[in-house]
Order: sequence, then C-alpha cells, then structure tokens
Amino acid sequence: MRAVVQDRYGSPDVLRLADVPAPAPGPGQLLVRVVATSVNLSDWECLRGSPAYARIGGLRSPARPTLGSDVAGVVEQVGEGVSGFRAGDEVYGDNLALKGGFAELAVAPATALAHKPPGLSFVEAATIPQAGAIAVQGTARVREGDRVLVNGAGGGTGAFALQLARRRGAHVTGVDNSTKLEHMRAVGADEVLDHERVDYTRTGPYDVVLDLVAHRSVLAYRRATARGGSYRCVGGSVRTLLRVLTAGTAVGLATGRSIGVLVVEQGPEHFRPVAELCATGELRIHVDRTFTLDEVPEALAHVGEGRALGKVVVLPAGR
Repeated sequence: MRAVVQDRYGSPDVLRLADVPAPAPGPGQLLVRVVATSVNLSDWECLRGSPAYARIGGLRSPARPTLGSDVAGVVEQVGEGVSGFRAGDEVYGDNLALKGGFAELAVAPATALAHKPPGLSFVEAATIPQAGAIAVQGTARVREGDRVLVNGAGGGTGAFALQLARRRGAHVTGVDNSTKLEHMRAVGADEVLDHERVDYTRTGPYDVVLDLVAHRSVLAYRRATARGGSYRCVGGSVRTLLRVLTAGTAVGLATGRSIGVLVVEQGPEHFRPVAELCATGELRIHVDRTFTLDEVPEALAHVGEGRALGKVVVLPAGR
C-alpha cells in the first residue's frame, strides 16, 4: 500500500511517499481502508518533535512512521475478539495511539472507532473526532449568559467550541490571526480579536477561557479569567503547560478561579455528540481544503503554519 513515511523529526521535507507492507489487525483491532484523514495540530507537533511531549515513545525518532489519527473509512478486516463491527462497515474515530491515517490502510483499536452517521460524508466525519472531543470537554463548564473566549478559534477545534458555547447561550469571543477574523464570525463568534494587535488577557475578564495555543504567563491567565470562572489550556509550550499545572493551580485557588490544563478523554462517547449535531445540521463543519497523499507535506504545513480556516483533510485515494 501507499503511505506517507517519516523517518526522523523535522520539517515537511522529511516526509516521503512510499510503498510499504499492508498492516494486519491484531486482537481487538480493525483494518480500515482510509477514505479521509483530517490534519490536526498534533500531527504537526509529531512531525517536528516539538513541543517535547510530541516525542513521547520516540525520543530520538518517531514512534509511528506514518502520521494521521482522525480517520474515516471502511472496515476491511476484523481482528480477533472484536464485536459490533464487520467488514464493509463505515467507521470514523481518533486513532491517536497508533496513527497511520496518511496511508491507504490503517489499523486501529475497535474501541477508538464508531459507526459513521449516514448523514455525514467521510470527509465530514474525519474532521470531528479529535477536534470534537476537545471542543465538547473544553466548553463543558459554559452556562447561559457566560462570557466565553476561545484562543486559537480559527481552526477545527475552535470552530466547534465557538458553536457549542453559543448553543449554551454564551457570548463568545474568538481569537486568532488577522486572516481568520471573518471565518470566526461566520462560524458563530460574537466578537473576534486579532492576537497580533490585541492582548486578549486584557479584554476580559471571561467566565470560561479555552486556550488552544497557550504561551502566556499564569498571571495573565488569572487576569483574563473572572472570579469564579475557569481557564483551561490544551496545547502550548511545555514550559507554559507546566506553569499552569503548578503555579496556575495555586494562583487559581488563592484568587477564586479554576486554572488548569484540560485533560482530554478519548473515545467515541466524547466525539459522538458533535457528530450527531453535525449530522442534523445543528453544527457546521468547515473544510478549508483537501489534499492527496503526495500533498501531505503541504497539508501539514498549511495547518502547522496557521493558515487553515477550519479543517484540512487528506484523501488517500485521491480527490
């Protein structure tokens, strides 16, 4: 089969399209013919090996030679001990542990996958698992009338988070670069901020802050968060995440705020609510561009360099 392979950490130039042996499912696994795989910021981090947590399991070289975790496709083969799935089923899910989505075939744990809703295309389904799970858990504390801010709201996770917060009756502010302001408005932001011109930590305070690109000080996050409110970050530098885990917890307790890192739980039960809302048209999916397997380096750069409006999707079989 064809797969995009990474032998070392680095820029998109280290990727190559190669013919490799097709994988076989082990116990508890499914072999999936991949129709679509969306690109996440986690793929960019694993390509570069930075931040340091991206090297977990592979300090010197990548633990998984083929990236791509958000897959949608058709079951080719069912491994021993798997129930609830059979060959021919249309499935989707976040295969974060094994990855392999930038290929024609991928092996995934059956527990990571769900049956694709008939109301969604494979491309649409592939955009949901990782972004949807983060958005659902990142907006779980939102209540009607809250002031909510999403930093890094111009990508796939941010777009879902903006919409989910609006559904809960919140006033929502989206933060990203200047090229994404109109996009954030289109997907539901009441207000938008250009992070290059405005320091969002001085525009609040906000009842709920979901930070997808954390790189500021704990004191700045305290300032951005209202008393009784919560700040949660998902991505960012290791130094920032450690500061939030340690000093952030202490500062939050001392000032009546909840400041911490969002520990994202994985699995269909966490992304299925978003898929159901998308299938009925209650949430919108925005696909910026699609790429073929030989265009994966360009797709990763498009996301990693902050140019994507919504989600980017790779089609292993071609457009």
